[in-house]
Amino acid sequence: MSLIVQKFGGTSVGSIERIEQVADKVARFRADGHDLVVVVSAMSGETNRLIALAHELQERPVPRELDVLLSTGEQVTTALLSMALHKRGVPARSYNGSQVRILTDDAHTKARIRQIDDQRLRADLAQGCVVVVAGFQGVDEQGNITTLGRGGSDTTAVALAAALQADECQIYTDVDGVYTTDPRVVDGARRLERITFEEMLEMASMGSKVLQIRAVEFAGKYNVPLRVLHSFQDGPGTLISLEEDPQMEAATISGIAFNRDEAKLTILGVPDMPGTAYRILGPVGDANIEVDVIVQNVAADNTADFTFTVGRADLERAEEILRRIAADLDAREVRSDSRIAKVSVVGVGMRSHAGVASQMFAALADVGINIQMITTSEIKISVIIEEKYLELAVRTLHSSFGLDREPRDENTA
Repeated sequence: MSLIVQKFGGTSVGSIERIEQVADKVARFRADGHDLVVVVSAMSGETNRLIALAHELQERPVPRELDVLLSTGEQVTTALLSMALHKRGVPARSYNGSQVRILTDDAHTKARIRQIDDQRLRADLAQGCVVVVAGFQGVDEQGNITTLGRGGSDTTAVALAAALQADECQIYTDVDGVYTTDPRVVDGARRLERITFEEMLEMASMGSKVLQIRAVEFAGKYNVPLRVLHSFQDGPGTLISLEEDPQMEAATISGIAFNRDEAKLTILGVPDMPGTAYRILGPVGDANIEVDVIVQNVAADNTADFTFTVGRADLERAEEILRRIAADLDAREVRSDSRIAKVSVVGVGMRSHAGVASQMFAALADVGINIQMITTSEIKISVIIEEKYLELAVRTLHSSFGLDREPRDENTA
């Protein structure tokens, strides 16, 4: 017998018929003797519907009240799945985030988990119950409902798996694993048998939508084996763990990630002196706006141009802040561009293979794609390009690094 945390996304619970199918799957695992905690998202499209309702009333809804509204979607699903399990003779009990007491900070719509009280869950498991938990939500110290941001149900599942020391956390979705890139963009994309936390973390941070970045962070920090599986198709999925693929030494790149949700801001002619970068990015960070790629160019006249990227949803707020900063710094101009995208090559094999950057840049140059910004880490290289070239760039790099070939050790640097 093992303890498994299973998470089912919105498409997996998008109708009563699909909830019934999920209940069948959960019942089979329970019949095999496993203890189960099941985390569910809202039914497909429900969160968007609730957001639309809020925007009918307010252009910028009050964050606290928006969290109250959005948290209802997952609560509906927990109750329906629990009913479906009872219908099959499987004892089940549903919980929302505050009932479990998933304690978060007070950053509404983007809250982070601080602590989980697992006593009630362990008591139910000991009594043979399947525990069904609403994903995406928690509660702050004052008892206010909070939400974890889009994709937050993944984070809930992995955090619960860490708190309960589960044997595995299974993420069920509408794909059968982690692919070398999005199969909708590249026909030759392949499912990976396994991938490391490091690689998955980079791919999630660079735009891969299979898992939320905070879920991967939790899994890596607490060494929770994480498996991505298809909700309604049998198969091994993709295992995400600390261990590298045995063939990884021969592979340079494991995947190509991309993100369309990028916008670029540039402030021109700021003073080139200590503290300027903080004066620009400090207020942006204080507004809870995440900054990604950063580039600074210093001119001969002791001024600098400072460019950074943010999520498109944060562009308007970030630009307002930047224009105020520009006035304080006596900068020449503020520019914004929402027609950009980020493309990244990711792989732990980069540590032992030289020439990855030059191969990437040459491949893009060969198809006439100009690079606007570059950022790197030990196992990834990302570039900012015009959005209209995104799919061409992904297909070009996927082919250039041999990701469409089997097996992975045929990849060449």
